[in-house]
Amino acid sequence: MTFQAYRVSETEQGMTASWQSQEAAQLPAGDVLIDVEYSSINYKDALSASGNKGVTREYPHTPGIDVAGVVADSCDAGFAAGDRVVVFGYDLGMNTAGGFAQQVRVPASWVLRLPESLTTAAAMSWGTAGFTAALSVQKLERNGICPANGPVVVTGATGGVGSVAVALLARLGYEVLAVTGKPEQQSFLQALGASGFLTRDEILAAKGKAMAKPLYQAAVDTVGGDLVSGLIPQIQPEGAVTTCGMIAGIKVEASVFPFILRGVSLLGVDSVEIPREQKQAVLDKAADAWCLPELEQMTTEIGRSQLSEVLDKVLAGQGVGRYRLNLNAE
Repeated sequence: MTFQAYRVSETEQGMTASWQSQEAAQLPAGDVLIDVEYSSINYKDALSASGNKGVTREYPHTPGIDVAGVVADSCDAGFAAGDRVVVFGYDLGMNTAGGFAQQVRVPASWVLRLPESLTTAAAMSWGTAGFTAALSVQKLERNGICPANGPVVVTGATGGVGSVAVALLARLGYEVLAVTGKPEQQSFLQALGASGFLTRDEILAAKGKAMAKPLYQAAVDTVGGDLVSGLIPQIQPEGAVTTCGMIAGIKVEASVFPFILRGVSLLGVDSVEIPREQKQAVLDKAADAWCLPELEQMTTEIGRSQLSEVLDKVLAGQGVGRYRLNLNAE
């Protein structure tokens, strides 16, 4: 039986991509074969689809770092045909054929069980971006951040990670200040729970300063670069900044003063290689204590024919909210 896969190829004229018929025999070795119902679109997917060798080394390749679907076959005793499952992170969609296909085959150690209360569609409204947001909030709270102690800034607030972070922090009772270069999206962010807005220039004004007025309890940074450099001097004593993105740059300049005089923490967030038990715990939390009904309203579902257009939009930084790919829809 054949299935459809979005194959990206490298040619003399550049990168090309198209939906192609494949067979399960063409998939990589693994323990669990999954019939994919939904995937989601992340910045890393757009990089892979554009031929970025820092993400994907060899082409032709099928991107897609997220999968939600049903087990078709398993040689691992922990999973059986019919089980509803999720995969995100590890090497999926990077150098292993990924979720922009109607079937994937992966190691059993990558597979998570989908909680009963969460549909495969809802799981992909979260996707890697949403889970990264949840991991960022979890790190802040484990570092002592709480709603009573002041506002939390979210950079890249209209993007996949940022929009979920805004919604989750607001649900947990935080005052959320959203940073975005898209002022036309302020009503979208207000609907998610943002209580105020900051311009990039307001954050960047503190870049290069050893210390600045401590305005913010914490920050969820999703873009990296100079915005992190500008945030650190403005964080309150015992506050924290999580960082998980690099679209604005991979280098951060900062004085040690905020760290040694205010006890500020800079916390890296990895959603790729963390242990499966930690991923399962976050997935279970998303289905229960951190359930976000509004996530569906901030998710745009697309069919296969719309994927190329959305990938271009995400790569150009024009995406808003979450994008979910229905593998069974044209």
